[in-house]
Amino acid sequence: MNYRTLGRTEFSVSEIGFGAWAIGGNQFGNSYGTTKDNESLQSLQKAIDLGCNIIDTADVYGHGHSEELLGEALTGIRQKVYIATKVGGDFYHGPTRPNFDADYIHFALEQSLKRLKTDYIDLYQLHNPPLHLIQEGSIFEILFKLKSEGLIRAVGLSIFEPSEGVEAIRNDCVECIQVVYNIFNRQAAKELIPLAREYNIGLIAREPLHNGILTGKFDGDEIFEEGDIRSRWSQKYFEHLVNFTSNLKNVINTEDRTLAQTALQFVLSQSSISTVIPGMKTGDQVEENLRTVNQKPLTEEEQKQIIQYLMHK
Repeated sequence: MNYRTLGRTEFSVSEIGFGAWAIGGNQFGNSYGTTKDNESLQSLQKAIDLGCNIIDTADVYGHGHSEELLGEALTGIRQKVYIATKVGGDFYHGPTRPNFDADYIHFALEQSLKRLKTDYIDLYQLHNPPLHLIQEGSIFEILFKLKSEGLIRAVGLSIFEPSEGVEAIRNDCVECIQVVYNIFNRQAAKELIPLAREYNIGLIAREPLHNGILTGKFDGDEIFEEGDIRSRWSQKYFEHLVNFTSNLKNVINTEDRTLAQTALQFVLSQSSISTVIPGMKTGDQVEENLRTVNQKPLTEEEQKQIIQYLMHK
């Protein structure tokens, strides 16, 4: 495994992290389909054995179930892994809703610590807060207070739009930002990534496989179960993604690496990105994703070929 420093936190994190959204299961929807807990635990253990040392989750994933599994998997080896979790999706008090009140954050942190069986969180991230809260800034004071109390080690922000991260950096609010970045969605490269590099802000790239599409393992006929977030896609949009990905395989060389590994290396070619966090539900997915670092890196020419293909589509 290769490791990079997570911005000013000085955490040395594995280039491939473990995205733990999917292992939360589908009991409450907003998922990647049905999972098996024993398989999830085996996948977590395999990832750690292969050198993965950062696992990203959120309290809302499976309404705490993802955190519970992580807490079980890390029994006796807590110090080997950086835990990144999130707060802001209040599922405790009726239908899930955004909640960034100070009292709620304190409450939610206590619940996460119990589920994770730990007395501190390495990276605590606000989970998609509205822009006005980022601009106003006082919400981050709560997180830095928690840091001063030793309950969290670093303050983070998980966002929808790169512009939200730009605002946070300019207001000196955070130490780490999590944002979508992949072959299909490179918006963060325009302003956020250069600014994060300038201010030494850690970057975590989520959805590097674009919800699994960039594995190249779909044929367009799949039907996603209710609750799987991909079930919300129109058939036309899904077929477009599949066709796009199929054609991409004809543009780049996948003899030395799989398409998924190519997609992960495309993200990692941005040196300012510390880690990518593909979702992993099975041991085979763990093996393929983490072995990315053992394959040949993308050359500049290969990166240009991918971008040129995108520009002409």
